[in-house]
Amino acid sequence: MKNLKLLLLLFVISVQAQQGGMWIPSLLQGMNEKEMKALGMKMSASDIYDVNKSSLKDAVPQFNGGCTSEVISPKGLLLTNHHCGFDAIQNHSSTEHDYLTDGFWAYKMEDELPNEGMVVTFIVKIDDVTTQVLAGVDALPSEKEKQAKIQENITALTASFKKEDWQENKIRTFYEGNQYMLFVTETYKDIRLVGAPPSLIGKFGSDTDNWVWPRHTGDFSLFRIYADKNNRPATYSKDNVPYVPKSFLPISLDGVKEDDFTLVFGYPGKTTEYLPAVAIEQIVKELNPAKIEIRDRALKVEDGFMRKDNAIKIQYASKYASVANYWKKWIGETQGLKKSGAVAIKRHQELVFSNNITRLKKQAEYGNLLSDFEKNYTEIAPYALARDYFTEVILRNTELLSTTYKLYQLEQLYNTKGEQAFTDRKNNLVNGLGDFYKDFNASVDEKVFEQLIDLYANKSPKQFLPSSLSGIDSKKLSVEIYEQSKIVSYSGLKELLTGDSKAILTNLNNDKAFKLVKNIADDYFKNVAPKYDELNLKITTLQRTYMKAQLELNKNARMFPDANSTLRVTYGKVKGYEPKDATVYTSMTYLDGAMEKYIPGDYEFDIPAKLIELYNNKDYGQYGENEKMPVCFIGTNHTTGGNSGSPAIDAKGNLIGLNFDRVWEGTMSDIFYDPAICRNVMVDIRYVLFIIDKYAGAKNLIEELKLVHPKKK
Repeated sequence: MKNLKLLLLLFVISVQAQQGGMWIPSLLQGMNEKEMKALGMKMSASDIYDVNKSSLKDAVPQFNGGCTSEVISPKGLLLTNHHCGFDAIQNHSSTEHDYLTDGFWAYKMEDELPNEGMVVTFIVKIDDVTTQVLAGVDALPSEKEKQAKIQENITALTASFKKEDWQENKIRTFYEGNQYMLFVTETYKDIRLVGAPPSLIGKFGSDTDNWVWPRHTGDFSLFRIYADKNNRPATYSKDNVPYVPKSFLPISLDGVKEDDFTLVFGYPGKTTEYLPAVAIEQIVKELNPAKIEIRDRALKVEDGFMRKDNAIKIQYASKYASVANYWKKWIGETQGLKKSGAVAIKRHQELVFSNNITRLKKQAEYGNLLSDFEKNYTEIAPYALARDYFTEVILRNTELLSTTYKLYQLEQLYNTKGEQAFTDRKNNLVNGLGDFYKDFNASVDEKVFEQLIDLYANKSPKQFLPSSLSGIDSKKLSVEIYEQSKIVSYSGLKELLTGDSKAILTNLNNDKAFKLVKNIADDYFKNVAPKYDELNLKITTLQRTYMKAQLELNKNARMFPDANSTLRVTYGKVKGYEPKDATVYTSMTYLDGAMEKYIPGDYEFDIPAKLIELYNNKDYGQYGENEKMPVCFIGTNHTTGGNSGSPAIDAKGNLIGLNFDRVWEGTMSDIFYDPAICRNVMVDIRYVLFIIDKYAGAKNLIEELKLVHPKKK
């Protein structure tokens, strides 16, 4: 009996060490189901995914193409993140009705607000169609012919696979092209805003708290799906009715504690978990540091202006947040990869891989893979770095340059597609850039330009730099550009784009900003892009073969496909962590912590007066715990972008939280998942209910939910 207990303990420890992964829900039976049950799950794999009866998958649609959401009532009520619904909340806001500042709540259905173009997509069925997609491919001699045949097969199968008229077929590739899955989907197009807390709750902590723990953010918003009288997808109509879901999530009022099982269901966007060691080393030592430095300089300039001028602060708040988001992510990612020893671990795995190749006599097929990776990544390194400098400086972080690049593309369009295409694009630019110039501040951008063009000239690989950037005085150049270029103002832009194509192109080529961007872009597309694309194609082909070898040589290994915005399951536990020596983070936060961060009048850490009142009176209703109000918790679930809004589900299938972020030290989980430090951040569902009920008084919404106490059964 003692030996049996020891074996059971070792098995549980082994499973806990192997958390992580983004698993296809139709393939959970077997290893995944055993792991989940060892971690405490009480459901079966068919409770999560089933095509013959309702299951959890039927309650978890993709939200508007980039986030996840979940159905939480029999009337199609939908929960997602505040930041996922932010554009809709902003679009409905005005000086008269400022829903970003005040929040929005529909106390009856007729007050719910429609959102043109917003969609949610359900997965009806998932089928493995690898054999059909790859039929006739191996016999073809070239990679180009193989890809053409694959696309031909995909097109034919997408058109022929059985579905209802209102459904769609979509085929996606997995394991770097070694597996293909077909998804039958239903997309609903009448989605209405139901509720959103004020930004002081929904974005509490804003940029400062982004990617970090502890968090105290009520990052949620509510929408409702509407359908036609047959419960099928339909565009907006006043005659549409609330959607009746196949399944919706009951909501647990029992809360969570350390080591509770958690399942996160959603649509993670992109990961690269199977990169070779040489690629990760390049990211850590070269690519991330360069991008971090570029954005660091841009942010320091913008922050300096924002602190001195409130108008600029408002003008640049969204831009600053956008730039800061991945700047902060890359810093945490780099630190996490170093702390976890990812490169050394990958090198060890590659040694085992090489030994297996030799042992199984597979040298002819796979023996050169690792050396070819080393060769191609070494060769691509300067091109990849030059590409990142071009992207970050010219296309993303200097607004004058990114706008001028659009004009450069306009000239290229004239050269390749002719007069009509040129005129259509020119008109779109003139009409579309008006909104850009409303928030463009030339004084701020000039200083950003000065900093970033200096980096481009001095840090980008010199063998690819145009001669015009050799030995430049960045301050002098910035003054000249911003004084002389007409592109610094909307009126100047319209003046440049007035007249026939010949006159416009002449005007553009006489403009100082245009000449600079054209010089840099011409050089980039001549000396960098072609070679980068050539080498990157070789690496992509190697990666596909490497993945094939991994699957072939490790048939029983725990290998999940990289994220690609398709429906996935990730499971783990509520768990604190130790980010560094002598620092321990527990797994839960409370409203007390938000009050400790409270700074009256601050755009990141102010708190609405009513929430302060509820806190002071400890008026938490049925949602509090020991006279405290839980706000957020963390777990070991493997998530990434696209999992925003994903439901956190307990062992019995009840909603316990809403995923919205990751911890800073664990952002490297897109490349290398380490269960010791990778944590996802979730809003406690009790805080969501507390805000809806006690703060907003939207009892009409509470009444349509199914609230349960699963731990008391």
